[in-house]
Amino acid sequence: MGSILDGALFTSAFVTLFVIVDPVGTVPLFLSLTGGYSPDAIRRAARQAVLVSFVVISVFAFFGQRILAYLHVSLPALQCAGGLLLLLVALELLTGRGDEPTRQGDTNVALVPLGTPLLAGPGAIVATMVFSKRVHDVGDFTAVALAVIVVHLCIWLAMTFSVPILRLLRESGILLVTRIAGLLLSAIAVQLVADAVHAFVLAYR
Repeated sequence: MGSILDGALFTSAFVTLFVIVDPVGTVPLFLSLTGGYSPDAIRRAARQAVLVSFVVISVFAFFGQRILAYLHVSLPALQCAGGLLLLLVALELLTGRGDEPTRQGDTNVALVPLGTPLLAGPGAIVATMVFSKRVHDVGDFTAVALAVIVVHLCIWLAMTFSVPILRLLRESGILLVTRIAGLLLSAIAVQLVADAVHAFVLAYR
């Protein structure tokens, strides 16, 4: 089995991506962004968001360094852009402008901000690019690929089982979750921007 799957690399990649993406922690944000949708629309948004995240992370795993080099974009710049985009979403959640059910449809919500940059964010992209550099044989490739797949399976399960939570919380509970999610998301966004600025300062000292 050692030639087919590197267990140590799989464990390291899975734990790292699981902690960064945080499937359980995305449930409140997912509920707040899909609060006005039907159960079927919520499940569809979950599938679309997971698919978008998987495609984005896979593309950056194979071509990330080349894409950033071609565009002359650094990793801190990508991180800062993701943080600013998340901050805009957080402000909508905090001010209540994101509560209407007519929020451009579930497809757009699944693409942005759920699929990216919430799931396939700068942290997950950078971590995947780092692990892809450690791929030297079939066992390494299988380990990293399986870790990415299992993490996205966990995300899909967490979002799918958020439907019973939505029924339990009802409208008032979702409103509370939306405000808390907006606060947490704004903190995450500010931290991303702060880390990017810190990286810029270190790079140009």
